[in-house]
Amino acid sequence: MPVVQMFMLAMITFAAILIFYFVPIGMWIQGIVSLGLGQIRIVDLIRMRLRKISPRLITDGVINLHKSGLVNISTDMLETHYLSGGKVQNIVSAMIAAHKANIPLTYETATAIDLAGRDVLIAVQTSVYPKVINAPMEGFLAAVAKDGIELKARARVTVRTNIPGLVGGATDETIIARVGEGIVSAIGSALNYSAVLENPDNISRTVLEKGLDAGTAFEILSIDIADLDVGKNIGASLQADQAEADLRVAQAKAETRRAMAVAEEQEMTARTQEMRAKVVEAEAQIPKAMAQAFLDGNLGILDYYKMENIKSDTGMRDAIAGSDAESSEDNPGKNN
Repeated sequence: MPVVQMFMLAMITFAAILIFYFVPIGMWIQGIVSLGLGQIRIVDLIRMRLRKISPRLITDGVINLHKSGLVNISTDMLETHYLSGGKVQNIVSAMIAAHKANIPLTYETATAIDLAGRDVLIAVQTSVYPKVINAPMEGFLAAVAKDGIELKARARVTVRTNIPGLVGGATDETIIARVGEGIVSAIGSALNYSAVLENPDNISRTVLEKGLDAGTAFEILSIDIADLDVGKNIGASLQADQAEADLRVAQAKAETRRAMAVAEEQEMTARTQEMRAKVVEAEAQIPKAMAQAFLDGNLGILDYYKMENIKSDTGMRDAIAGSDAESSEDNPGKNN
C-alpha cells in the first residue's frame, strides 16, 4: 500500500510540473498585473510553449513595449519575428530607444533591418550618439599636389545612422573609400602643398560638398583633418627618373651610331682589300700581255730593254726619295 501511494504521489507531482510548465501561471499573472486582463492570455502562453518559443522573452518584451507607450505591438508580432530567426530583445530595445528619442522607426522597418543581419539596436544608438570613423582605418592617405610635393593625410569622419537608408545602404567601408577618394582629389587639385597646409579645412568643405553619404546607411555630419604631414618631393623624383631614362636612351642611340660607324669602316676596309686584289690581278696580266706582244711582233727587244731601263730608273728614284724621307725624320733639325 505505501508503494502505491508513493507511485500516485509521484504521478501527481509529475502531472503538476507538466501542467505548470505548459501553463505558466506566474507569467500570466504578471501580464495581468502589468498590462491588465486580456493583453497576455493564458492560451497565448500555452501556444508559445508548444511552438518552442520562450514565453518569458515574449512576455517581458510586450510588457516593456506597452509600458513605453508602444501599445500597437502584440505578442503575435513578436512571436512571428522570433520564429523568423530575429532577435526579439534587440527589436524591443531599439523600438523603445527610437520612441524615446523621437526617431521615426516603425516595427516593420526594425524587423526588416534585424532580419537583414544588421544590429538595429546599434543603429538606433548611433543615430542618437554619432560615431567617429577614421579614414583610413590605419596609416595615412598619400596624395600629391600640383607642385609635386606629397602630403599624407588622415581624417576623422563623424556619422550617424540614416534609418531609412539602413536597408540596402552601403556600410562603413564605402564611407571610408569615398572620403579617401575625396581627400586625394582635393589635395591633387591644390596648386601647391603650402596652400593645403595653410587651410586644411578647404579639404573638408570640398569633400562634404560632394555628397559622399548618398546611397549609404549613414549621414556624414563632419569631416575633420586630424593629421597632415609633408612627404617626399614626388615631382622631382619623377623628373630625375625621366632624366635618367632619357640619358639611357641617348646612350643607347649613340652606341648604335658608333656600332654602325665601325661596321661601315670594316666594310670600307674590306672594299679596299678587294680593290687591291683586283690591282694585283691586273698587274699579273702584264707579263702575259708582253709575251703575247712579243709573239705578235708588236714589241721588240729594244722596246723591252727601254721599258726595263725606265723601271730601274723609277726604282732608283723611289729608293733615293725613301732614304731622304727617313733621314729627315731621324734628324729634323738638319733641314732647318
